[in-house]
Amino acid sequence: MKPEPGEDPEAAWLRDVYQPNAVNLTVRAVIVGMLIGGLMCVSNIYVFLKTGWSMGVTITACILAFAVFKGLHSIAGKRRGDRELGILENNALTTVASGAGYMTGGGNMAAFGALLMVTSVRPPQVPMVLWFAVIAALGVFAAIPIKRQLINKEGLAFPTGTATAHTLRSIHGVPAPAVPRERDAIPVAQVADAHRAPDAPPPAEQTALKPARLLAWGFGVGAAVAVLRDIVKAFPATIGLPFSIAGHTLQQWTLAFKTEVILLGAGALMSFRTGWSLLLGGILTYGVLAPSLLERGLIKGVSYKAIVEWTVWPGAALLVGAGLTSFALDYKSLGRAFSGIGKIFARSKRAETGIAAVEVPEWWFPAGFAALTPIVVFLMAWLFQIPVWAAVIAVPLAVLMGFVAARVTGETDVTPTKALGPVTQMMYGVITPGNLSGNIMSANVTGGVGLHAADLLTTLKTGWLLGAKPRHQLYAQLFGVIAGALILVPAFNLIMPDVTQLGSEKWPAPSCVIWAGVSKAFAGGIDNLGTEARIAIGIGLTLGITLALLEKLAPKRLRAFLPSASGLGIAMVVPGSNSIAMFIGASLAEIARRRQQEGMVVPVASGLIAGESLMGVVIAIMTATKVL
Repeated sequence: MKPEPGEDPEAAWLRDVYQPNAVNLTVRAVIVGMLIGGLMCVSNIYVFLKTGWSMGVTITACILAFAVFKGLHSIAGKRRGDRELGILENNALTTVASGAGYMTGGGNMAAFGALLMVTSVRPPQVPMVLWFAVIAALGVFAAIPIKRQLINKEGLAFPTGTATAHTLRSIHGVPAPAVPRERDAIPVAQVADAHRAPDAPPPAEQTALKPARLLAWGFGVGAAVAVLRDIVKAFPATIGLPFSIAGHTLQQWTLAFKTEVILLGAGALMSFRTGWSLLLGGILTYGVLAPSLLERGLIKGVSYKAIVEWTVWPGAALLVGAGLTSFALDYKSLGRAFSGIGKIFARSKRAETGIAAVEVPEWWFPAGFAALTPIVVFLMAWLFQIPVWAAVIAVPLAVLMGFVAARVTGETDVTPTKALGPVTQMMYGVITPGNLSGNIMSANVTGGVGLHAADLLTTLKTGWLLGAKPRHQLYAQLFGVIAGALILVPAFNLIMPDVTQLGSEKWPAPSCVIWAGVSKAFAGGIDNLGTEARIAIGIGLTLGITLALLEKLAPKRLRAFLPSASGLGIAMVVPGSNSIAMFIGASLAEIARRRQQEGMVVPVASGLIAGESLMGVVIAIMTATKVL
């Protein structure tokens, strides 16, 4: 039923949705969540270095956890009388996995890779683990004061969180209400058992095992491709085409077919519009612009690294221009974010409803920041030579940006790190000129806090829909970020023993290239670039701004025909072969959707990515340690 007119939505949630006696966070949920999240963190490092994207964690994690526990229970659990994995326990497990698996996002990997690119010196491993853990924990605490405003009272969508709740209901056999009360109030206490024939299989077995099998099938294919290509050498990594441009083969211009199913999976998880924009951008960059640059003597040769050293400038400018313009155009979200800050800290007149006893205490936010801020400031000064006064500025700036990022994520499902990062880099380029590492890592504070605040709020949205305990989810997120920080740096160092490979055709690391380029431009001054590069930056900014304006203002029926600024910008800093492969993946996914097979896209694509990336990590480590 709907809340009565004028009734407090928090009171209605406590009455109709909250499950105070259900099992939430358990030891086994923490352990398995850390294991799944750790594997997905390693997978995401590989994916990020190949594509520039970090893949979502929550839906894959909850399906995988369900399948693992279902299998174990069927083998031995029934004999021992073990309790099956419940929906809220799976939600807590997924929160742990999300905290660990998404440590690559929010600029963490982009900043770390860019730092290595501009300094060629690896920071000490233990302090960097502490750095990422503290930045992520700051984001977790930043979510505390805004959770009730954005989720409980305003009911923002947080689309990934809502989709995860639907997935959990589906695989655990918990139906949505027959008559929806509102988008947030789903009475999970209603179960299907009372309406099921005695011999009918549980809904979970009908609905969860199919995506679990698809996930396993994709994983097997991805792992097999990596083994056959990189160990058995059954087929090459790239397949060229019998054409040439300006006396050089298309493969020399990086326009070829890559036998990396990870790229197909990444393309399948993006929109078709982004996919064809990548193809368009790749063809224009490597088939039109690069030959022109060679003819004019602006690049040194026909290779990916030579080309991208020049195209990074218009590509980064396009992404920054589009990101900042989209951010500014969403003035209503911005206005609500800033006007809502006062509401966040104001005493609620509804505190007596009982919600205060369930929610995370609001005093944890200032207490957490009081404890963590000195550590952040010390590490910024020690590791990156940022003046203490400038380091102190970064923390409140990150909190403010985190509040804004959380609202934008709640409304659009996109955390605007592409906008927040350059804003911080520009600011620190002015107040600490010439400090490349400080410029990059100060932006890491802003992006990391914003990302992890938004990530926790996304999982809290899932918990709100299912009646979970918010405090347990906060604990779960902290367990996850600790696991992710412990894995992130060592795994990166194992995968990337030679930092000079960053930005190569094998490891394009486009986001690292962009962050390093923006840092150089802001720290060293754009006047140091050549005239042609400055013109290209102007064109990129203009194109990014124009595309963002058109996407906002053009009639809806025409927007599908507008190229994606993200697709075009990324295409300028990844090999053309990557763009071709991701376009093929996006096309296959679009065909599946049009044939009403959308439910198979995410598990198959996620399986392909996980299978090839994890096997690729094993092969990379074996190669680095001379086993292969």
